[in-house]
Amino acid sequence: MKLRLLPIAAAFLAASLAGCASTPPPQPAAPEPTLALGELAGAPVAQPRPFLVTAPHGAARQDEYYWLRDDTRKDPDVLSYLNAENAYTDKVLAPLEGLEETLYQELVGRVKQDDSSVPYIEDGYWYYTRYETGKEYPIHARRQGTMDAPEQVLFDVNQMAEGKNFFQLGNYEVSPDGRLAAFASDEVGRRQMVIQVKDLATGEVLADRITGAAAALMWGNDNRTLYYIENDPTTLLGKRVRRHVLGTPASADRVVYEEADDTFYMGIGRTRSDQYLCIGVESTVSSELRCTEADAPGEFRVLAPRQRDFEYSADHLNGRWVISTNWDATNFRVMTLADGQAWGDRGLWKEMIPHSQDVLISGVTLFNDFIAVSERSGGLQRIRIRDWDGRRDEFVKADESAYAMGMSVNAEPGTDWLRYTYTSLTTPATTYELDTRTGERRMLKEQPVLGGFDKANYVTERLWATARDGTKVPVSVLYRKGFVKDGTAALYQYSYGSYGSSSDPGFNANVISLVDRGAVYAVAHIRGGQEMGRQWYEDGKLLNKVNTFTDFIDVTDFLVAEGYAAEGRVAAMGGSAGGLLMGAVANMAPDRYAAIVAHVPFVDVVTTMLDESIPLTTNEFDEWGNPKDPVYYEYMLSYSPYDQVSAQAYPPLLVTTGLWDSQVQYFEPAKWVTRLRATKTDANPLLLRTNMEAGHGGRSGRFQRYRERAEEYAFVLHHLGLR
Repeated sequence: MKLRLLPIAAAFLAASLAGCASTPPPQPAAPEPTLALGELAGAPVAQPRPFLVTAPHGAARQDEYYWLRDDTRKDPDVLSYLNAENAYTDKVLAPLEGLEETLYQELVGRVKQDDSSVPYIEDGYWYYTRYETGKEYPIHARRQGTMDAPEQVLFDVNQMAEGKNFFQLGNYEVSPDGRLAAFASDEVGRRQMVIQVKDLATGEVLADRITGAAAALMWGNDNRTLYYIENDPTTLLGKRVRRHVLGTPASADRVVYEEADDTFYMGIGRTRSDQYLCIGVESTVSSELRCTEADAPGEFRVLAPRQRDFEYSADHLNGRWVISTNWDATNFRVMTLADGQAWGDRGLWKEMIPHSQDVLISGVTLFNDFIAVSERSGGLQRIRIRDWDGRRDEFVKADESAYAMGMSVNAEPGTDWLRYTYTSLTTPATTYELDTRTGERRMLKEQPVLGGFDKANYVTERLWATARDGTKVPVSVLYRKGFVKDGTAALYQYSYGSYGSSSDPGFNANVISLVDRGAVYAVAHIRGGQEMGRQWYEDGKLLNKVNTFTDFIDVTDFLVAEGYAAEGRVAAMGGSAGGLLMGAVANMAPDRYAAIVAHVPFVDVVTTMLDESIPLTTNEFDEWGNPKDPVYYEYMLSYSPYDQVSAQAYPPLLVTTGLWDSQVQYFEPAKWVTRLRATKTDANPLLLRTNMEAGHGGRSGRFQRYRERAEEYAFVLHHLGLR
């Protein structure tokens, strides 16, 4: 199975969207009476221990809870504190156990447990993933030639995970001849993978074993050579691409590329044509691609040398390179380089699709007779179909005014059929294939949603809120049909707003449990994403980062003013960098929210960004700034949630983390909660839930994650007065 070369920037999970049920429930005009939850006796207390955090320019800050950082995850004092916080969270939430169990059964009850993905064909095999009823993990399988052929199970992840507290199959790649599969797995949650190889005919796992690697894998054409990325054991950054020959010790693996700049991420993959093996590196503001011929691998040569503020991604098909780049194009343009022309000189590139001030080009997929361009316009995703010669240039039609459209698996270029996905707040994820010549469209699958879901019972709207600086911010909302916009409803508001990652209005069956109880669900498309183009991202990072936080607050005020919610009945949720958003909002506007949920939140911005030994820090300087510069230091300090905790009343807070999180270290949310508890003036519940056996993505089993969501929703519904 070929790994197509894609942009390699770090991916951060962002929650999606949704709605569902059969008959509209009564909408409460005011909070229903509920059990009182508050800070109870016996809340954990972490004793302060003076510790001075200094910056190279002489600035110093006292971090009295720095001792909660333990890189070994073995310190008994730290583990005791985290376990005490978990026990305290159990105690405070005990009155909601019945509601939590009800919610869990609802969430699981919407899942078609014996489900499978849409099969796709590649190199003569139909590949797909399926689940069995009651099983936590997927089964990856294929059939040769036709879906009526006998099934060959590649990986039964349920068997692989048996007896383990955490397990993730991070990636697998089938060799060009289809006989072997290299796979990367993680039993901790730290994203430090172990790479092994399986003989698909016999089921035998070969003796080859590589540790401390990223999940990326790439086969050579000889079916004996495997390329992989070696991680730095401390920072977890991809540092080297190594070549492993089957049957030889990993210690003998030769380095084919080493990245000296710690601000770059790294990835590997084949081109669409299968003619080249490539290594890509990418920072926030620049990128570089180097490739070698797949049939005769040699030196990996640079397609275009890196330069600050110059980004590009490239693929190869039909005797040419197709390059998406921001060179003289803020929203990117598409260019080509014919075979036989020299690499390294971008002056030889020819423009295929020009730059547009109103349309962001986010990706290009190549086919023999056409190309499919993924774009963003007016805050929405769309796909453009274009012939290579440009004579035909048209859009894939959408069925609604607010939606998310994206490419599905199009494994082979020699077809007229384009596969794409479509979803909205009311439409479950749907896979279509479109005949690009005739216009015929086939629905291959709409994700089943059980439990009486009928999308006709829900309404979605696209709204525009005015931010305090006059900027129009798009907002997607979902509610039950029959909802009355009279300013009495509860609201659950989500956003992310970082790394140019857009929060698209896609379906999420989980929020049905909120909407069916009378809540309005809103997604704020705030600055820091790329919903409105590249400038939307630029206006929400570095010295513009505070726009992200004020946009979110201004969307809340707008929805209350327009009657979508009652003042004091708004809950907010975000995770990772969206957890930073929650921390900033909690400090800046605590009175606006009845409850805040911060999942794996990045809240200790300055201390983390000063420490280059912490994973991912060096890659993020162009996102947040480098606090070694006094200008960025002061700006980051002004919004860092941990540093801005003050003696004021905060809303009820539920904070989650994972002990083995490699993206946002567990000690950030732990320190934040500890300082909040010692400083805040209210008696509202402040809860820290640490998963002691997982990392950034939470638990590894599909049903275990519904337990986590049920706990969050019980907490939120309680504080919104929706039982």
